[in-house]
Amino acid sequence: MNKRSEPRPHGGEHTTVDPPGETASSASWPGVLLRHDLPASLVVFLVAVPLSLGIAAATGAPIMAGLIAAVVGGVVAGSLAGAPLQVSGPAAGLVVIVAGLIEQHGWPATAAITIGAGLLQLIFGISKIARFALSLSPSVVHGMLAGIGVVIAIGQAQVLLGGQSHPEARDNLAAMPETLARLHVPTLLIGLVAMAVLIGWPRLPRLRVIPAPLAAVTIATVLALGGSGIGTVSLPDDPLSAISLPTLPDSNLLAIAAAVLTVALVASVESLLSAVAVDRLHDGPRADLDRELLAQGSANIASGALGGLPVTGVVVRSSTNVSAGARTRASSVLHGVWVAAAVLFLGGMLEMIPLAALSAVLIVVGVKLVNGKQMRLLWRQREFLPYACTMAGVVGFDLVVGVFTGLAVALAQTLIRLARHTIQVARVDDGQWRVNVDGSLVFLGISALIKKLRSIPPGEDVTIELHLDCLDHGAFEALRDWRTTYEQEGGTVRIDEIGATWYRRAAQGGRPASRRSSGVLAPRWFAPWQHWQRHREHQPDTASVIPEPRDAPDPMIVGLREFEQRSAPLLRPLLAELAERGQRPARLFVCCADSRVVPNVITTSGPGDLFTVRNVGNLVPPSYAVGDSSVGSAIEFAVEQLAVTSIVVCGHSHCGAMLALLDGGPPEGSHLAEWLVHAEPSLRRFEEQQEPDLAPNSTAHGPAAASPTHGDQGTDTATLAAMSATQHELASAEAQSTQWQRLAVANVQQQLENLMTYPVVRDAVLAGRLVLEGMYFDLIEAKVYLIDADDDVLRSLSGPVVQV
Repeated sequence: MNKRSEPRPHGGEHTTVDPPGETASSASWPGVLLRHDLPASLVVFLVAVPLSLGIAAATGAPIMAGLIAAVVGGVVAGSLAGAPLQVSGPAAGLVVIVAGLIEQHGWPATAAITIGAGLLQLIFGISKIARFALSLSPSVVHGMLAGIGVVIAIGQAQVLLGGQSHPEARDNLAAMPETLARLHVPTLLIGLVAMAVLIGWPRLPRLRVIPAPLAAVTIATVLALGGSGIGTVSLPDDPLSAISLPTLPDSNLLAIAAAVLTVALVASVESLLSAVAVDRLHDGPRADLDRELLAQGSANIASGALGGLPVTGVVVRSSTNVSAGARTRASSVLHGVWVAAAVLFLGGMLEMIPLAALSAVLIVVGVKLVNGKQMRLLWRQREFLPYACTMAGVVGFDLVVGVFTGLAVALAQTLIRLARHTIQVARVDDGQWRVNVDGSLVFLGISALIKKLRSIPPGEDVTIELHLDCLDHGAFEALRDWRTTYEQEGGTVRIDEIGATWYRRAAQGGRPASRRSSGVLAPRWFAPWQHWQRHREHQPDTASVIPEPRDAPDPMIVGLREFEQRSAPLLRPLLAELAERGQRPARLFVCCADSRVVPNVITTSGPGDLFTVRNVGNLVPPSYAVGDSSVGSAIEFAVEQLAVTSIVVCGHSHCGAMLALLDGGPPEGSHLAEWLVHAEPSLRRFEEQQEPDLAPNSTAHGPAAASPTHGDQGTDTATLAAMSATQHELASAEAQSTQWQRLAVANVQQQLENLMTYPVVRDAVLAGRLVLEGMYFDLIEAKVYLIDADDDVLRSLSGPVVQV
């Protein structure tokens, strides 16, 4: 069986797991069960029992309710789970909610609320909205868990001191002085011992095979034997007859609906987050989140119907399951079976467990929910405020108040970030001002914008450059009104939008665009001068270029200023570094001098990447050719001095040099004719590659094409002649275009051969230090093809092979 152990893309530790589908087909199912799932289920069982007992005790529910939830979570949720390795059961995250519901409505009604929450989860799963639960702000989710952890720790501290836990943190704090006055020392010592074992046990390598909660509860139970006044777990003599069935609540219907919704949402979010976290721990099948919600809903219906606590997917038990070597959902199901067997046949042993030990387990679990590492991460990412507000709301009031407070803070923080912008006003020359606005310009920033604009003296020439992600109607009107007023007072204002054209579209339609749009403006780093320098905000979307006035500035000077203002500050550190350490390009790029072919654009490269040679026709004269030596010197410098590892020859469609060759060449005696002599081998190569059946005009015209058929005898002879001439012209144009392309490809192949005439190139290629590559750039498709020197096909980088 093949194994996979590579890390998942979203990070985190992982274990080696059989690839999806192999557990049933490539290996014996009984073998997997006995070797992996059975041992893992026993480990999870040993962890689940103390946690389930402790959670039930913390909520004030019957102890049996926690064990029933563990059984149902294992058997029902495990059988149906969309996350096969996730283990479900009663969760600490619901302790605060369930404790409040029991106090308000009683336990039987709380069980009925659990059934309602399960039904709502089924609706969630059928509606396939699981992914939306993951859109909840992580800072709010972690803040909620941290608040729950604090409430659990404060409540269980009461039990550890010999008192009684209350659902609300403030009630537990208020009762703390009285509890301390009646401190029961033996109970406190038992709890402290259990807590010490929980913290120290994982640090003992040889003992890690035994789960820390089991070790802590076992040691505390042994120490508590014979102790007086130490409270222990109480189970009914007949567990099955003691099951407390649900009853319909008689409380306010609105309060019940709110309770059902709260339990369903919190249980769903916790289960989904747990499933995603478990996915990071293994390389097996990925979780189906919608199916997981269906499984959780079914489990909660069954748990509530049997008198059990609400069920969720739990990270602690799930991570234990994965680390113990589980391979399939059988481990989760079996752990539920073992819990049921323990309740039925080992009840006497469970009743020996001191409540202080369970409280110690929950205190440690609660403290771990306040994750210091997560807090530091949220602080660095400026997400700590929603986290802190959520946690404070949960601890000071209740879970619903805390979550809604955190969501409100997170939403406000997001709105502030979306509305953030910068406005810079600078005088660039006598009588000329430039205003740069970056970010999102909405109504919240109107006052700051107008204040900056009013600092400009009247009667000046003002250019407002907008680099905007958003422009709302209020900001547009404020900017338009200021512009109108300023121009009425004798000034001039030009709106120059970089990227999205929010202002121009708003000016045309009377309102801003509803979404970001680039309009006719392409990014300036590859748009031609005439495309962005002559653009004005009053042009329609499909407007042609405005004729350039006679006194217009030199477009190159405008482009240079654009570079100095925008690109130079960004490039300066890189160029300074390149200047100090020298150039180390990896490739020599030979391409045509055609202005439409820009090597750095089609290769997405920058300064220092390409050593470029450009000439008419992207020619590489052989080393023995007499005349121009510029190409040869560049080749020798690139290979010997720069040690490039690749030489690329790039041809392109619509090449003027290739067209000149097809038309018989340029006039003799010109420098162009003298240069294109080096392309004559390419033309001969092209002619040798042509096949007779591909000769131009072979089927487009001729006597047969000009003669009418019997069915066309009524057609005017002149019309037929005109149609034939038109077809002939179209066929000729298509044939010439095909020949144009084929000649460009043959030309690249010829230049690759010419490169091998240079000794430095030949030696480097034979030594494996240098690779020669051919490319063809289609201008219309904006697509690059690879060319092999030995065949006549174009290989697309993202498509099928094209026969030339």
